[in-house]
Amino acid sequence: MPDSTVPPPAGAALTRINTSVAHPARIYDYLLGGKDNYAADREAAEHLVKLSPGTREGVRAHRAFLSRAVRYLAAEAGISQFLDIGTGIPTQGNTHEVAQKADPKARVVYVDNDPIVLIHGRALLTGSPTGMTTVIEADLREPEAILSDPAVQEVIDFSRPLAIVLVGVMHFITDGEDPYGVVERFKAAAPSGSHLLLSHITLDFAPQVRQDDFTKPYDKSTAPMVPRPFAQVERFFDGWQMVDPGLVEVVRWRPDHLQDQIPGDGHAWAYGGVAVKP
Repeated sequence: MPDSTVPPPAGAALTRINTSVAHPARIYDYLLGGKDNYAADREAAEHLVKLSPGTREGVRAHRAFLSRAVRYLAAEAGISQFLDIGTGIPTQGNTHEVAQKADPKARVVYVDNDPIVLIHGRALLTGSPTGMTTVIEADLREPEAILSDPAVQEVIDFSRPLAIVLVGVMHFITDGEDPYGVVERFKAAAPSGSHLLLSHITLDFAPQVRQDDFTKPYDKSTAPMVPRPFAQVERFFDGWQMVDPGLVEVVRWRPDHLQDQIPGDGHAWAYGGVAVKP
């Protein structure tokens, strides 16, 4: 079934984009070499690069992890439905591109709360002729609104296994916003055989870096950053069975090539893993 999404007028969304405040999706876009970012985003990104010269490589390694994990889910685990939340601005190797290459009938819903993601997403995330892809504007912190959205209900059949994709987004949910409760609500909506694909920024690989220095670029952004150690990241997978090799640094999750490693013995500063619901 072809994509039935009808894009809203771009002007309406454009009026809600605050270019003077950095946004995580646009910072990420800049670090990936994209052009959909503004001065505030570039300033925040360059601060991160100054703090850690391997930041750009780390971001690309994070993106490569997403591609490998989605390919595993679609080609090996038999997952044909993906709920990708906090997707960010479209770039190469999007979830639907990887999934539908393995399974042309794969269905993908993208969710993000940045209007610029919605504009670009609805223009570019068109899916395959036999699959189905749609994009909605919603906030991760409101699981019920996402799960009950008519566009989500149209694409995702919650009676069949699906993949919940939370790549590079949970570290923007503060402890006061109940990050574990948020993830548990999505997990509860998924039937047995579903998978959770999640990655999370950490400072475990950079003990010399002060958290305040690392998170400073995000203090004035639309979402502060909260790096978490291994045990706290692992907790997001509670009750589900980890897929080999478990929760590891993203570059060590089933790497394809030596070039997946960070130059100069650097690190991606992120854990990643996949788990299945019993």
